[in-house]
Amino acid sequence: MTEASLENGIATIKAHIKTAPTAPGVYRMLSKHGDVLYVGKAKSIKKRIVAYTQPNRLSVRLMRMVAATTSMVFVTTRTEAEALLLEASLIKRFKPPFNVLLKDDKSFPYILLREDHEWAQISKHRGARRHKGQYYGPFASASAVNRTLNTLQKVFQLRSCTDNTLETRTRACLLYQIKRCSGPCVGHVSKSEYNDMVAETRAFLEGRTSGIQKKFATAMQEASDDLEFEIAAIFRDRLNALTHIQSHQTMVNAMVDEADIIAAAEVGGQVGIQVFFFRAGQNWGHRAYFPKHDKSDGIEDVLMAFISQFYDNKPAPRLVLLSHAVPDQALLSAALSERMDRKVTLTVPERGKKADVMREAIRNAKEAVERKLAESASQTKLLEGVAQLFDMAEPPKRIEVYDNSHIQGTNAVGGMIVAGPDGMMKNAYRKFNIKSEDLTPGDDFGMMREVMERRFKRLIKEDADKERGHWPDVLLIDGGKGQLSSVMEILHDLGVNDVTVVAISKGPDRHAGREQFHMPDRESFMLPLTDPVLYYLQRLRDEAHRFAIGSHRAKRAGDIKKSPLDGVPGIGPKRKKALLHHFGSVKAITGADVRDLEGVEGISRAMAQQIYDHFQS
Repeated sequence: MTEASLENGIATIKAHIKTAPTAPGVYRMLSKHGDVLYVGKAKSIKKRIVAYTQPNRLSVRLMRMVAATTSMVFVTTRTEAEALLLEASLIKRFKPPFNVLLKDDKSFPYILLREDHEWAQISKHRGARRHKGQYYGPFASASAVNRTLNTLQKVFQLRSCTDNTLETRTRACLLYQIKRCSGPCVGHVSKSEYNDMVAETRAFLEGRTSGIQKKFATAMQEASDDLEFEIAAIFRDRLNALTHIQSHQTMVNAMVDEADIIAAAEVGGQVGIQVFFFRAGQNWGHRAYFPKHDKSDGIEDVLMAFISQFYDNKPAPRLVLLSHAVPDQALLSAALSERMDRKVTLTVPERGKKADVMREAIRNAKEAVERKLAESASQTKLLEGVAQLFDMAEPPKRIEVYDNSHIQGTNAVGGMIVAGPDGMMKNAYRKFNIKSEDLTPGDDFGMMREVMERRFKRLIKEDADKERGHWPDVLLIDGGKGQLSSVMEILHDLGVNDVTVVAISKGPDRHAGREQFHMPDRESFMLPLTDPVLYYLQRLRDEAHRFAIGSHRAKRAGDIKKSPLDGVPGIGPKRKKALLHHFGSVKAITGADVRDLEGVEGISRAMAQQIYDHFQS
């Protein structure tokens, strides 16, 4: 940042003040490339952005942001609460470098009780809610869902199979044999009995368990009194499974039926956040988050930004317990209430059982940050070892690793994985479908040349001045001297000469630990078997291999699913299905005459002639 660039940024903002609205809304600061630097909300946009023209009141971070600003965009909203929600959405969309960013915000799994079939189905669900039924969650992880589903199968014995499996089975499956399904597919349970199980399942997932326990206990006693000991044993096992899951809810007794606990802790300038999910009086797991933020950001500001982004794509419960009071807490509560169309309360518990639970959550958050920092320190040490090994001036911030995958040249795919100080950067992974028709099948050198050419031509076009942080410090190539030469040739042609390039080839008999490293103008070398840097580079190489193979298999699977009918103009899924149902196979379709094709529902004479000509040409 120079004084001139700061003055230019302030001048840009002053120019935009003249046309800035006084209404509530969201403003975006843009760089010279059009990248979003910062997203902010305000009750009055015009009044808010005036503060950025007073450098003596800005932190160093904000001065850097202002210096990089060359343009601004404004969006007005009806209320400040709407502005808060829009701000969170835009931050997640653009990932501005000067905002607090919530990383690893994957969708949460739910339990779906489908009720659009006469035999209700229970299953794990993630993604869009396309099915009619009740969705219970969120659960912190797939394993938390699986544990609950496992218990539900033992206790209530609802089907988990697909509709097609249900309709085509002629004998009960293994789940019925091990007493985890009541067997509706083969009539082992009546419709009324099954509906009772559905009602009990719903009651359990909504926290109404006492009546279920009493019912099972009564049924077990009655069966025992009637000397029906096998039936009594079934109810005993179901009762035990129900009691088992309740006995593991150690924190629940102090809680209400539905709440999220969000606890933040700061260690060494890094804020970590733990979220516990309580639904239906049960603990449905917890997850740790480590938002990306500047060290000057206070824990309350980080927590505020986290909450608004966290609930951008998931429902908020009626009660959210916080470890710290956050700025604009009332506004955030109003915004979430508006979105959920019901009251959402945000509060900091100060005494009683809820405060005890919060202290436990804060302890978990602190321990999570300490583990994260320990892992980061280990990662930093490894990157320092990489820099020393490859004669680099400083530890690399971005390592790109490349590998190719194909079967005798078919479905060839190049894979690129990225690693840095925070570990694997999976959102930066890329695959390259090999497009060149001039390559000899199986030409690994030619494939690598194509991948490198496409990667760096685009990089030069999009980030020629290297300001966006997309340029690699190290290229790690899976291969030997041939692959290294191919890569260096392309980089030389493109004028790229400031990237460390290393090829890693497998040792004799592909022995792990005996890998050889090849670099330009340097003799090939090996590392001691116990060197931690060797293990690290092996992990990177193996991850690139896994990613490339996975991409290749996905492409091959897609090709296998393709049909010769896909190449016929005007033939979509509906007509394809009609043709296959009528003729039974693609081979029969290719041998049919126009009159036979015309006899298929939805196929006109002109379309029949087109299909015939396509296969006979």
